[in-house]
Amino acid sequence: MLQPNIIYKQIQEITSKLIEVSLSVEQNFPSNQNGVISYSGINDISIAMKNLAYEEVYKKLEETKNYNIKMIDGALIQLLYKYENKELISHRLAFFPSPNLESFQNEPELYENDELYTDILAKNIVTFPIRFDYDPKNFKELEHPRTHVTFGQYKNCRIPVSNPLTPELFINFILRNFYNTAFIRYTDNFPVSHSYFNRTITDKEKGVFHLGIYQ
Repeated sequence: MLQPNIIYKQIQEITSKLIEVSLSVEQNFPSNQNGVISYSGINDISIAMKNLAYEEVYKKLEETKNYNIKMIDGALIQLLYKYENKELISHRLAFFPSPNLESFQNEPELYENDELYTDILAKNIVTFPIRFDYDPKNFKELEHPRTHVTFGQYKNCRIPVSNPLTPELFINFILRNFYNTAFIRYTDNFPVSHSYFNRTITDKEKGVFHLGIYQ
């Protein structure tokens, strides 16, 4: 089991590196109190779970600075872990892209020479939130996997994931898929260690579409 201090250190390093390569424009550094790893100034995050338009959810999170990282294109990243007796009991790793990229897409000539913006200039991009949860307390095989990913705001979208994710793995996933040009340029700045959480997926969940981390 990866201990809280390791997870906390990973988030610290990720935050510093995103600042260093100019991918982060605003940030709240992580905090670690009594096994709860969150970020300084955290507010009520339940807004993200309410039956509200995504634009409204995003606006509230942005206004209250309820994130670890605000990316160069306005996307918000949350990295939240909870431990009890040094055992991971939950995590919430969320990516909230800006619902409005028109300021970049309507004047692409201002940004096209800066490769940090390459992946967001196309007008056919449709943004949607992504959330990886580790929630064993509410486990129900296939219906509510211990570790799962939710795309968009679909209530019953819980795709099984093989393991809880470390901060490094989650940020690697986000950068590789949504900031690929910058990821290729700065890939050496974001190494992924070979330390993983234990598998939580069941045999039945392996039999349906799932996301796996193979080490």
